[in-house]
Amino acid sequence: MATISCPRCHQIIDSQAITCPQCRLLLKAYGHPGIPLHRAQGNDHLCDSCSYHFDHTCNFPQYPYAQDCTLYQNIEESKLELQKQNSNYNLRTRVNNWIKRHQTLLLILTLLLVCLLITLFNS
Repeated sequence: MATISCPRCHQIIDSQAITCPQCRLLLKAYGHPGIPLHRAQGNDHLCDSCSYHFDHTCNFPQYPYAQDCTLYQNIEESKLELQKQNSNYNLRTRVNNWIKRHQTLLLILTLLLVCLLITLFNS
């Protein structure tokens, strides 16, 4: 059983709890354990550090002053994930992707090479 700390009363509770049993703070959006409800600390706004704010695609009604949000994605976590993906992008992956993108060109070049070899050996 995974546990978390309540943002208001700091009691240890089950991570799937919909509300905190001590202070009755709503922890999951719409009463569903699968929809996390992100909360800002203190008087801060979540929009200041959200990736939807920086690419101007947020459609949340409380934008740009949301204190709690179901859509929140931390921009720093997104950047770290992108850097991690880019570091795993090695030469072999690049070559394989290039071959997949240019299969038609490679097929035509191979056919031309075979035709050239046939004409050279028949001469």
